Amino acid sequence: MAPVLLDVDGVFHVSGHPIDGVGDAVRRLREEGHRLRFVTNNTTSTRADLAADLRALGVELDDEELETSPRAAAKVLAGKRVLALTMAAIRPELEGVELVGEEAEAVLLGGADETDEPNRVFSYMNLARAFAELEAGAELYCLHKNRWWQTARGPLLDSGAFVAGLEYAAGVEATVLGKPSPAFFGAALVALDADPERTWMVGDDLEADIVGAKSCGLRTILVRTGKFRESALEDALVKPDGVVDSLGEVPGFLAEAS
Repeated sequence: MAPVLLDVDGVFHVSGHPIDGVGDAVRRLREEGHRLRFVTNNTTSTRADLAADLRALGVELDDEELETSPRAAAKVLAGKRVLALTMAAIRPELEGVELVGEEAEAVLLGGADETDEPNRVFSYMNLARAFAELEAGAELYCLHKNRWWQTARGPLLDSGAFVAGLEYAAGVEATVLGKPSPAFFGAALVALDADPERTWMVGDDLEADIVGAKSCGLRTILVRTGKFRESALEDALVKPDGVVDSLGEVPGFLAEAS
């Protein structure tokens, strides 16, 4: 059976509120022989916490089945001096990275969440510090470059706006470490020992999930949950191979496609 990559936010839940049928869908996919990898740009929780949150939704998985952007950053930035504008919760994931406040070799932008007021990841002073390091020669990296994300309260601005602002101010281009980067999808394929042309990506984000996966040769399924917008699908230059109402319909779709 085909390997399957599953996005998390917007596919399994929105702001922690579960989407119906996700636990049963994962069980059916496993029973039908699909090898699974959960792939996420989440920048607010450790892999262990993300896995625990999914298990609380009735999803059976091991921590090691999660491919996260902080883990990708740890591999790429290992041994470097890094100024990290990230939530404190994910810093333990940056194993092997030397976190510094100045004289950095790299600047890493993560993300914030709906309760970030005490942390102020993207305060003016933090962004100004990052700009100074870039002007001094540091390279710019980001966990993702999403424009916005879907919450229970509606769309909220995401960290891509701050990445773009630093790119503009410093005249540099950021290296994206999470979706839709080929390296991120490549790592997930290696973990599954899977060929891209036989692998499906399931997600709610046309740019990060669908375009990113198709550029790596994967087949794609867009779900009508989370960030899905019918108008965006109609206007998209790159179309998914399939569109379903939710993750609950994915096992049936794959059964028909095989």
